[in-house]
Amino acid sequence: MFDTLTDKLHSTFRNLTGDAKLTAENIEEAIADVRKSLLEADVSLKVVKLFISRVRQQALGAEVIEGVNPTQQFVKIVHDELVTILGGENTPINLDGKPAVIMLLGLQGSGKTTATGKLAYKLKEEGMKPLMVACDVQRPAAIMQLETLGKQIDVPVFAIHGQTDVQEIAEQAIEHAKKEGLHPVILDTAGRLQVDTALMAELMILDRACEPIEKLLVVDSMTGQEAVNVADTFNTQLDVTGLILSKVDGDARGGAALSVREIVGKPIKFISTGEKLDNLETFYPDRMAGRILDMGDVLSLVEKAQANIDEKEAEMVAMDMLKGEFTLEMFIKMQKMMKKMGPIGDIMKMMGVGGMFGLNSSQQKVVAEHGEQMMSMYETAINSMTKAERKKPELIDFQRRRRIAKGCGLKDAQIGQLLNDFQKMKQMMDMMRPMMMGGAGGGFPGMPGGFPGMPPMGKGPGMPGGMPGGMPGGMPRLPFGTPPKAPTAGGVNPAGFGRSRKLRKKKRKP
Repeated sequence: MFDTLTDKLHSTFRNLTGDAKLTAENIEEAIADVRKSLLEADVSLKVVKLFISRVRQQALGAEVIEGVNPTQQFVKIVHDELVTILGGENTPINLDGKPAVIMLLGLQGSGKTTATGKLAYKLKEEGMKPLMVACDVQRPAAIMQLETLGKQIDVPVFAIHGQTDVQEIAEQAIEHAKKEGLHPVILDTAGRLQVDTALMAELMILDRACEPIEKLLVVDSMTGQEAVNVADTFNTQLDVTGLILSKVDGDARGGAALSVREIVGKPIKFISTGEKLDNLETFYPDRMAGRILDMGDVLSLVEKAQANIDEKEAEMVAMDMLKGEFTLEMFIKMQKMMKKMGPIGDIMKMMGVGGMFGLNSSQQKVVAEHGEQMMSMYETAINSMTKAERKKPELIDFQRRRRIAKGCGLKDAQIGQLLNDFQKMKQMMDMMRPMMMGGAGGGFPGMPGGFPGMPPMGKGPGMPGGMPGGMPGGMPRLPFGTPPKAPTAGGVNPAGFGRSRKLRKKKRKP
């Protein structure tokens, strides 16, 4: 969603490069670019004025810090003000009450029913026993949709088909939850194509009758400033307690997300980042600001890893790497674990790869797409190898390489590329092993076993394909977007794998 805004802000920051310090002149130039970027992203004019005023005040009062260039200072100021605009800090959902009642509000088409299912799934994963309630009696398909979602995530759904009294449905649902020990109760209410008197009257009846501890408004991020106007109207009538931004993964300009918190004055509690039912994230203003500025979101990446990767499995792979030689079996295990965390593009954004290497959104997309292709190709190739070959890749000579290529439908050169990239990964692992075991120069004081060190950026073998840092699966070489060049039939690779028959014949000559 924020790709365009991110690229424009990066361009603004680059214009400051080369200046010795922040001055009134270069600050005004940068602020003018930031203002233009925000307005083009459909951020509310009121919010833009407030944001620019704060940034100007902070930038003009910034002290010159030794060792910190003006670009870094300005980025820090913009980051801090973005965090403020987005709410400052995370506001957790309130689940007081037995059962707690959560009412979801929103216009028709905002993604409210899907958000109900996603929220129920998230709370279930956190150890609760939620109950979803079908209170949208205006649209029969909504009841069927909620029941379908309930089956998919194994969460009970309370519905009374044919009943049009939403207050009766909600009250019976709460009584049912008390008897069955279900908590919380999530009410999926009716929506309209636009805010009208009948809709508000129905919602106000539910509000008075059920006294929900949370009234969460689902806002469609794709609708731009109209989403802000809708949120303001709902809040005036019902005093919402929080917001859920849906369709954050879309290609909208992102202005609604940056405007709605400041205009409505209520915290964003969740963001919907995809179509799957597990694509609902707790909203953290500082993390979102980091994503907008392409600075990465390591905490969310760690949480995603904890949620999707089996801890014991990861520990076993790590121990195998420490004990002995890095093999293709470990390589494929690491790749499979990485795939569980989601698309490469999402992982790259959380790692801040764009900001780290100066890539715009289009370049990152090319890298991610090519990386996905490479991961799929590598998995196919390794699955075509024998167990002995996966454990000892040095066994793979020209004839074996040809057999593997024929068995998996790839070219000889592609298998050679895999072996080349694997060798680079192996070299990096060999270099890191002493650090990970607390060896010379690699240990972290006070921590048993040492702290996993990393080679300096731009040094060492780096990521297979040319990116520093190392990552299973193989990523494209620099320049980004250019597919890796496979070794030619007569070439020699650093590992000595897959030498051509022609070359081996030459070596036999005296």
